[in-house]
Amino acid sequence: MTDLSAGAAPKVVLEHVSQYYGPLEVLKDISLTIDNGSFVSIVGPSGCGKSTLLKLISGLERPTNGEVSVDGAPVVATPDKLGFMFQRDALLPWATVEQNITVGLELHGMPPEHHAARRDNLIAFLGLKGFEHHYPSMLSGGMRQRVSLGRLLAYEPELYLMDEPFGALDAQTKILMARELLKIWSTYKKSVVFVTHDIEEAVFLSDRVIVLSGRPGTIQADLKVDLPRPRDFRTTKKIPLFHDLCAEIWDQIMQTQALE
Repeated sequence: MTDLSAGAAPKVVLEHVSQYYGPLEVLKDISLTIDNGSFVSIVGPSGCGKSTLLKLISGLERPTNGEVSVDGAPVVATPDKLGFMFQRDALLPWATVEQNITVGLELHGMPPEHHAARRDNLIAFLGLKGFEHHYPSMLSGGMRQRVSLGRLLAYEPELYLMDEPFGALDAQTKILMARELLKIWSTYKKSVVFVTHDIEEAVFLSDRVIVLSGRPGTIQADLKVDLPRPRDFRTTKKIPLFHDLCAEIWDQIMQTQALE
């Protein structure tokens, strides 16, 4: 796969970012650059500030200290072309699959006369054909997350912020959704910042894995994932480097927890 970051300006830059909630320091002196078109995962112990980091990038919160920029501009509000996906699918329960995906098209500002063609292409791309008129309550957890991805794709963000989007799914469905996400990433070539507790998921998906320490979260390790793409979970898991990286990340997390 072509290195999209070569010669391009960074997508996200955090410079000496710290975040307090009252007297509680959640993040401490975070400096991080995320290249355009890259897939970066954030892992670390519970409460280390992973979700807070996404909120700062998204503009939902402002840092106590330091600066966050996206596409070279300081983040003072939610940047344009930014999409957020959470562990809970957040679909409209009264809307069908078609209608939920159309919400993304409306947010994107696409003219209504183009909605049907774009929506139908996304439904086919995500394997949702035949479920267009189903409501969220009629779908499995994995299918609801596919609809969430469809709505996100309809909006056409340049930066995807994903906060444990597959955390509530069973192991088999998580693998299938990870495969779908990689297909989307390789097709649309957008930047992804992905928060997860699952070390294998992080290594399988990512170009880099950032390990945060226990609270206050600092960057404990920044590891390059030099595994060949495209990736298939069964094949990639057999590569010794995959296991080496998983073990190193686990050791880093255990080390920071031991220091608390």
